[in-house]
Amino acid sequence: MRHCIYPGTFDPITRGHLDVLGRAASLFDKVTVAVAHNPGKNPLFSPEERVAMIMPAAAEHPNVAVTTFAGLLVDFAVAQNANAIIRGLRALSDFEFEFNMALMNRHLNATIETIFVMPAEAYSYTSSHLVKQVAKYGGDVNKFVPPNVAEALRQAYANGPGDS
Repeated sequence: MRHCIYPGTFDPITRGHLDVLGRAASLFDKVTVAVAHNPGKNPLFSPEERVAMIMPAAAEHPNVAVTTFAGLLVDFAVAQNANAIIRGLRALSDFEFEFNMALMNRHLNATIETIFVMPAEAYSYTSSHLVKQVAKYGGDVNKFVPPNVAEALRQAYANGPGDS
């Protein structure tokens, strides 16, 4: 079985992430969306809240599961019996970071392949960080995230702009 891990912070998940997820779901027999515990990024939402936001969109794909992970991604991939990691590349600026991560992962475990996919052009400029910035100042984020995520962002910033 072809099984890939789609890792990320997903704070929050965007339509660009979901585009990559759909591509992964069509390429692999099983896709595990792996929400990273990464307190160093000061996430707005807890890992459990991020999983809950992803679940409705993931349910559209019967071969997709969503979970959290901490530690080395390649160790998680091995524990999940995955043979690949899938990563989205929005622009050339993403490539250097992702390339270095892929090489390190290959060094740690050469049996796990990294596959890069590009989201649809409409999502090439969308990032979780930018979406949070727009939401923080009351902008409309409905074009960039699913409705449940837009609502979660509205609630998170209901008291006005904070530090996130």
